[in-house]
Amino acid sequence: MKIFSTLAFMLGTLFPALAKTQVLKNDTLYLSLKQIWQKAEENSRPIQMSNMETDISAARVKDTKLERLPELRVKGSVEKASNIPVYENGLFSKPTQHEVIHTLYRAGADFYFNIYNGNKLNLKIKQEEILQKIKEIQKDESVSDIHYKAVSLYLDLQKSLMFRKLIKEDIQDQKLQLKEIQSLYKNGVILKSDVLRTELDLSKREMTLITIENDILIATQKLNIIIGVSDETVVVPEDTEIREAKNITYDQYLEQAFRYSFNYHISEQQTELSKLRLKEVKANVRPQVGLYGEFYFANPQIFLYPYNPNWYSLGIVGLKASFSISSLYHNTQKTQAAKLELEKEEIAHKNTEDKIRQDVKEAYLRYTEALEQVKLAEINVSQAKENARIIKNTYFSQTSLITDLLDANIQLLQTRFELESSKIIAQNKYYLLQNVTGTL
Repeated sequence: MKIFSTLAFMLGTLFPALAKTQVLKNDTLYLSLKQIWQKAEENSRPIQMSNMETDISAARVKDTKLERLPELRVKGSVEKASNIPVYENGLFSKPTQHEVIHTLYRAGADFYFNIYNGNKLNLKIKQEEILQKIKEIQKDESVSDIHYKAVSLYLDLQKSLMFRKLIKEDIQDQKLQLKEIQSLYKNGVILKSDVLRTELDLSKREMTLITIENDILIATQKLNIIIGVSDETVVVPEDTEIREAKNITYDQYLEQAFRYSFNYHISEQQTELSKLRLKEVKANVRPQVGLYGEFYFANPQIFLYPYNPNWYSLGIVGLKASFSISSLYHNTQKTQAAKLELEKEEIAHKNTEDKIRQDVKEAYLRYTEALEQVKLAEINVSQAKENARIIKNTYFSQTSLITDLLDANIQLLQTRFELESSKIIAQNKYYLLQNVTGTL
């Protein structure tokens, strides 16, 4: 009976553990950066809104082009008329009432087809097409921004995971070292204070591990939100090497920026839009020509004399032309304002060029700086390792203090953290440079 109870207890303990392991396995995602980007694009609300805005602008272009078709209307009316009083002996005399047909019916259709209106319609279509291009560029910019935001969170998580790995390895090393120090204390070689200092130092590392674990949870939640998975899902980044664009100079990056930069092309399209608006204002002083027509049925017949209560039909087709004389003086200030608006956009475009040069220069220098920091950090780790080895040997040979040993260990851990951090920063700066140049 005891054997069965033990077996039941083991099964009850084992199966929940297996179930928990299965849940954890199912809730863990091993994602590359490309997969992160794909999920971020699919779940990004800013990108969804940009797609909708692009569709809206495309619909507006189609709607504007439909204005080339003639305007068609159908209409109808039913009217009641009173008798006609005629004042034969003056306005203050009693009038004579003349009988008329009291009910009037009319139904028909008319159209107007624009032949020429100063080319305003074609200009309006071009404006809508430019606005559509701007929306498409802004959509691509949203994708690039979400890529950079996702990669930043991805790298932050990767950094925290690497920090956890380093601190755990260091804690294990410090525990082994603590055992050696405790052995020396038992043999009366060192003081109790050395043991206490080492234990305190180990405790600080364990507190740091708790902070890093929380950093991982926070970074995971931020990344999960942007890729559209639950907060409980564990995301494990795949190892990514340091991105290094070899043999690409600042001038080449600048050339890429002027070719692909979103802000540059938006500013360029805004300038073209101002040019079209100036042409549209100038078109106000041009004549308008259109073809119109009307066809209707009516009752009674009052078009020809004598009138009669019969149905009749009439069709009219003609050419209509008009010219607004008042536009000659009303349009002067409008034209001047449109010219100033164009000049302002041209200046803004030049300012955008300056801003792009500045952003590319800064991003390029920070990226090259980050690569140099990685090289220096690797040297620092190598030196810190050697220093820690020497101090450890001298301490256990009783030729150095415990403070020297602890400082050397802390310095080694710090340089390892700095190396991993510099690698992440270098990757972040690489993707920032791609985002600035519009190639991310």
